[in-house]
Amino acid sequence: MSLPFDGAITDFFENGAPDDIRTKLRTADKSDILTPSYPHSERMKRKVYEDEMDALQIELVKMQDWVKETGARVACVFEGRDAAGKGGTIKRFRENLNPRGARVVALSKPSETERSEWYFQRYIRQLPAGGEIVFFDRSWYNRGVVEKVFEFCTDAQREHFFAQVKPFEDMLVEDGIHVFKFWLNVCRAEQLRRIMARENDPLKQWKLSWIDVEGLKKWDAYTDAIRETLERSQSDHAPWTIVRSDDKKRARLNAIRTVLHGLDYTNKDAQAIGKIDKGICGGPDIWDA
Repeated sequence: MSLPFDGAITDFFENGAPDDIRTKLRTADKSDILTPSYPHSERMKRKVYEDEMDALQIELVKMQDWVKETGARVACVFEGRDAAGKGGTIKRFRENLNPRGARVVALSKPSETERSEWYFQRYIRQLPAGGEIVFFDRSWYNRGVVEKVFEFCTDAQREHFFAQVKPFEDMLVEDGIHVFKFWLNVCRAEQLRRIMARENDPLKQWKLSWIDVEGLKKWDAYTDAIRETLERSQSDHAPWTIVRSDDKKRARLNAIRTVLHGLDYTNKDAQAIGKIDKGICGGPDIWDA
């Protein structure tokens, strides 16, 4: 089987990754938690996860019924490093929802026309209409992180973004849109493990891009850009929810709980939703570089 990008990811593991990351991956069992500061020593058991997820799926369906009946608008923004689990989390949100009222927005790089527009313009076109839930798999925060790291924007353009992003989100919330912003956080060893698994899986190689390959070499630059973005875009109207996603099961459950607890939908069962694990899911103070 040929590897994408001529095996550049494996080459990075063997020749470019820090020694401690290589050692950790070579000695770890595939079920091990690789982050020493992670608040759980073991991954969640599948049976427990499935039981809790089943209960949440029922609540999500009830929530969507309420959205449709009331004309509510819900926008869920998912950001994070490559392989942090954004797509998988969105998939679990939508698993039993009516796709006509719960769509995913995953925009490719802007066209020539879009590059000439106001930066937020192409995202505005994707905002939810009444009765709709929209999941942004990456968003306007590309300018804060990816575009900074790869120098796809100028410093002046990025400063302009930071000057406008909080007022922009304030307007969305003031107009009645329910905005949830998630930053999925994953440690360096776990990220590399997941990206190497994609490299070797012909069914998942399509998820890899040149940005993913080159991004492995830019961990520190990403860290600086993420830290600044979280600090400069945090607000009372649209706060960040950090989800520590080294254990995908816990990440998915707690992201779903955050949305369900944040909406006052009909026939809501708070006991079925359960409590949010504050060690996994909280404000920017739990972000771990």
